[in-house]
Amino acid sequence: MSAWYEKAIFYHMYPLGMTGAPKQNTGTEGADQFRKLEQWLPHIKSLGCTAIYIGPLFESASHGYDTTDYKQTDRRLGSNEAFGRFTALCHEHELRVVVDGVFNHTGRNFFAFRDIQEKKWDSPFKDWYKGVSFDWQSPLGDPFGYEAWQGHFELPCLNHANPKVRQYLFDVIRFWVDEFDIDGIRLDCANVLDFRFMEEMRRETEAMKEDFWLMGEVIHGDYSRWVNDRMLHSVTNYELHKSIYSGFNDRNFFEIAHNVRRLEAIGRSLYTFADNHDEDRIASKLRTREHLFPVYICLMTLPGIPSIYYGGEWGMEGKRTPDCDEALRPAVSPDDFEKLHCELTDKIARLGAIHRDYEELHMGRYQELLLTNRQYAFARHGKNRLIITALNNDDQEAVLNIPVPIAASEAVNLLEDNEILPITDGKIQITLQGCSGAVLKIKGEL
Repeated sequence: MSAWYEKAIFYHMYPLGMTGAPKQNTGTEGADQFRKLEQWLPHIKSLGCTAIYIGPLFESASHGYDTTDYKQTDRRLGSNEAFGRFTALCHEHELRVVVDGVFNHTGRNFFAFRDIQEKKWDSPFKDWYKGVSFDWQSPLGDPFGYEAWQGHFELPCLNHANPKVRQYLFDVIRFWVDEFDIDGIRLDCANVLDFRFMEEMRRETEAMKEDFWLMGEVIHGDYSRWVNDRMLHSVTNYELHKSIYSGFNDRNFFEIAHNVRRLEAIGRSLYTFADNHDEDRIASKLRTREHLFPVYICLMTLPGIPSIYYGGEWGMEGKRTPDCDEALRPAVSPDDFEKLHCELTDKIARLGAIHRDYEELHMGRYQELLLTNRQYAFARHGKNRLIITALNNDDQEAVLNIPVPIAASEAVNLLEDNEILPITDGKIQITLQGCSGAVLKIKGEL
């Protein structure tokens, strides 16, 4: 039996941004922003999503990744009780909940760091951070030096070689499981986390909750180093993300197909996305806006666990600047859903329903069927049935003759009111309009 995450479609929420919460945490209690987030749930379900990745959530000073309290929801969003109500409602809507685990570093107001500031070498927490040295001062005026994430000294790095640190973080996960029944953790900065720490986390979380999902943020590298039976279930597929937008921009499907083939061994387990809270919106990256829909066809039918970043379903645009990510994380009121709704929204919802209904798209074997610079077709295999995706990134219509790798007489176009297409001499002939695609269901003949 498949685990829930193998057939999931995620909806990625960045709560501090989408609720319009204050940019800085002043230490005063804010409004219950989870009430706003609850209004999103019917919309999320309408897209075919079955899980939510929400984060960051831990109490922090500013952007959410400078944690000050691991067992408290950020007061700008609301109380722990409010988040508990939110997760219970998600589960009532049959939506799994995965939260950010910001375990590589803390903020400088975290209790262990403040203790070192106060007591210096007498602090029992001086070994909780990497590279602590009293021979130099940090650029922020601390009476000691330390290792900071990418040189950002407001983010001191935790020392995962210290068993007390590891146990503290496992206790944090247990707290969120016990109190809120979360279904998984997305590990921030997993590419720099200690492997032994993640292996131990896998063992610990498996004992906490059946089918608990561990997904790591990994930008590049050999993903199989992280995704295996000993460590994580999944990582972010940045390679596919890059190849999708550049493959469409350059009218070069070879880039996408090469990436899929290279990652074939673990591709079905990887977390795939068109955009996220750190990347420019896909609608701003594409040179041809009409490519948005075929991009989402790729996302929903290629191997991987697809994710929709909030606003993507409306073709929202946004670019980061060297100093600010706010354009990627705008406030959106549920009152605006109807105004924002567009043709793309309905098309993504249709793709979501197809992904839900056809198990071939969850863990089915991938097979490339046709490939040119501007046309691409591939199959996802099931038991005596397969799904064929056909894509055209040209501005002009194209006629594709796609080989069918099983014996069958007809195909059903799931995106065109179940249009029937004949299979002749082992091939489907289909005409695709410019910047479009098709998803075809084929049942084998016994």
